[in-house]
Amino acid sequence: MLRLAPAGARAIVDMSYARHFLDFQGSNIPRAMQKLVVTRLSPNFREAVTLRRDCPVPLPGDGDLLVRNRFVGVNASDINYSSGRYDPSVKTPFDIGFEGVGEVVALGLSASARYTVGQAVAYVAPGSFAEYTVVPASAAAPVASLQSEYVTLPISATTAYISLNELGGLSEGTKVLVTAAAGGTGQFAVQLAKKAKCHVIGTCSSDKKSAFLKSIGCDRPINYKTEPVSTVLKQEYPKGVDVVYESVGGAMFDVAVDALAVKGRLIVIGFISGYQTPMGLAPVKGTLPAKLLKKSASIRGFFLNHYLSKYQAAMDHLVKMYAGGDLVCEVDLGDLSAEGRFIGLESVFRAVDYMYMGKNTGKIVVELPRSVNSKL
Repeated sequence: MLRLAPAGARAIVDMSYARHFLDFQGSNIPRAMQKLVVTRLSPNFREAVTLRRDCPVPLPGDGDLLVRNRFVGVNASDINYSSGRYDPSVKTPFDIGFEGVGEVVALGLSASARYTVGQAVAYVAPGSFAEYTVVPASAAAPVASLQSEYVTLPISATTAYISLNELGGLSEGTKVLVTAAAGGTGQFAVQLAKKAKCHVIGTCSSDKKSAFLKSIGCDRPINYKTEPVSTVLKQEYPKGVDVVYESVGGAMFDVAVDALAVKGRLIVIGFISGYQTPMGLAPVKGTLPAKLLKKSASIRGFFLNHYLSKYQAAMDHLVKMYAGGDLVCEVDLGDLSAEGRFIGLESVFRAVDYMYMGKNTGKIVVELPRSVNSKL
């Protein structure tokens, strides 16, 4: 049975009549929306992506939520997605964006067992660069309010939490090197390692970022613009580091490998330095096997999708940590960028550029204000 409601009331969708729900006069959901669409495969985000302004609002299935996005997160891997690297068989056009925070405005009958209209959620699901996104209820987490800080949790924080728990082997006194430590996920690797009573070294690109790292407990920030990372590590950590949380690739990866201690562990969660190249990779020196053998060291890759069995518990824990004041979730909304705050889907293009210029401190987040045509 279809249940219709005026704006602000409960809206549960029986899919046999769902189209009538969205077309029904007086419904609190508009018929059309804006979204970003990949129309050409390319690692150049501006070339690959188009803003479309008159797209039908999608329908939630039985176990889905329809979320009106308030904040969406920008990730380095957005350009991997726009280039088709995650799925070489993909055909354009397709939606883009991985995560968001928003309000549930409609939901399927099964989803209504856990969620209600008006509830704030954070989620990870494809197609978040849109005014409305259909999100499987299993991919969402209830949050206290529509705060930009919650966007940091679904990908950036869970990646750090799960990878360090599963692969890091952290214990008191472990020396942990975090590259791009002041970025979206690096900030969480720093904090979680400190909570495990580790000694944390973090690389960054400015004195401002160094100050931020100190504020969240980093023992030794290294501004690589003023201090050579390899020199600092050799002089101050002659026995090496036990764990590396690595997301840069290229020359930084080589430095990290050289800095590993005996039985050291390097966790690769990304290699942003190579994403803009045609192949998406930065070259690795041919002596890597010998270096690992000499130290009984190891390199492990981490891709969040392969650890989904751990995801919900991690997300629930991180939400509680933030709510309890035990986790700093730094966001960068572009207030210091040349053209100001990232507001509206059109600013996603600027936000991606801003990331690849290395300007951000914390997670880059784009704000989506209410549409002037929306009845919400």
